[in-house]
Amino acid sequence: MTTAEPLLRLCLLGGFRLEYGAAAVDVCAGGRRLLAYLGLHRHASRSVLAGTLWPDVTEERAHGSLRTTLWRLHRGRRPLVHSDQDTLSLADAVSVDAHAFTESALRIVRVPGSGAHGEELPRYLLYDGDLLPGWDEDWVLFERERLRQLRLHALDVLAAQLIAQGRHALALEAALESVRIEPLRESAHRAVVAVHLAENNVVEAIRHYCAFSCLLHEELGVEPSAHFTSMLPIPLNDR
Repeated sequence: MTTAEPLLRLCLLGGFRLEYGAAAVDVCAGGRRLLAYLGLHRHASRSVLAGTLWPDVTEERAHGSLRTTLWRLHRGRRPLVHSDQDTLSLADAVSVDAHAFTESALRIVRVPGSGAHGEELPRYLLYDGDLLPGWDEDWVLFERERLRQLRLHALDVLAAQLIAQGRHALALEAALESVRIEPLRESAHRAVVAVHLAENNVVEAIRHYCAFSCLLHEELGVEPSAHFTSMLPIPLNDR
């Protein structure tokens, strides 16, 4: 009977981490950047990787750094990077948390009701930190914002689904999680107010609207949209 190989997991959300089973694997700086790039983009040519990851040196030195990094990554370990002529890709055995999150969040957005199961919010939607915090490369910044927006939209959709199902406590959790990630996002605050109104908690709805209105005015000098204001059951000047 053979013993199964420990799982290889590349974690990019909340910080870089490579796990081999339950143990964290130490990775050199160049290796972290190479694995992160391949983890986000799945595959890339050697030229693209060398130019993107080592942009401040000559092409020859960049390619040399890439070769050295690949050698270091493969010393005494299961292969992490697969080579197919000029194309490098992450080995199939390596799972990536950013991929799993993207697939699950897109399923909620695309398939009505797909995320509204169970008695808790889906774990992957809860905020564990940004993609690779502290990394300021352009390719990271773009993906970081893409994943942040996807999380927020998935939470908005999930909150609406849960309200429609009458599962108000979980709907409120989803809406407030979105508010926590982006306090100035109106759609998240509308979801909070919609939950309160669905439970006939008019005072809570108005209180939350007013708090958001004050925050928006202090931070940006603007008012909530007419659509948001129209959700309230009474005109604010009649309160």
